[in-house]
Amino acid sequence: MQTGNIFIVAAPSGAGKTTLVSALLAADSNVRLSVSYTTRAPREGERHGTDYHFVSRDEFVAMIGRGEFLEHAEVYGNFYGTSERWIREQLAKGQDILLEIDWQGAQQVRKLFPQAISVFVLPPSLETLERRLRGRAKDSEDAIQRRMQSAQEEIRHVDEYDYVIVNEYIDEAVRDIISLVRAARLRIASQMERHTTLIAELKG
Repeated sequence: MQTGNIFIVAAPSGAGKTTLVSALLAADSNVRLSVSYTTRAPREGERHGTDYHFVSRDEFVAMIGRGEFLEHAEVYGNFYGTSERWIREQLAKGQDILLEIDWQGAQQVRKLFPQAISVFVLPPSLETLERRLRGRAKDSEDAIQRRMQSAQEEIRHVDEYDYVIVNEYIDEAVRDIISLVRAARLRIASQMERHTTLIAELKG
């Protein structure tokens, strides 16, 4: 059965990951975003099952105990996790999946799926990152400083990824991530699987 690709996209908060992912999903209908489970409360405008699966802390811990997560991590006091069953079902259908996760989750996914394609999104500078965080006007000063510290911790893991996109100009970064996904589908292993009959016929 044809299997899809797993794309991991990670970035420090404020690097523009959400904007890039949204642009990719709009441009490529063959990529589906994995909706994570989380114990944090919904923010204004967020919908259960679309933005996240919102569950209680007790339920999340029970799901960990049942081995339901492909990966999970605690971030800023809240749990986040990816459903392993859903991922495997989608891949078996040939569906490409995109995971928006942090470095901890990326490490866990790569252990189970070494063929996963991982992308790290960097800001052009720490000054730009801080300016973007302040520009959102969502966080207190203490929260911004915590996010900056977490950003540098995340960035220290950049060399664990297959690709790096420096998001200085958003249009260019969007083109980069779309090109990356399309190129991944052209790898010989993927093409041999997708076009088995055609390649066999052409070989004679």
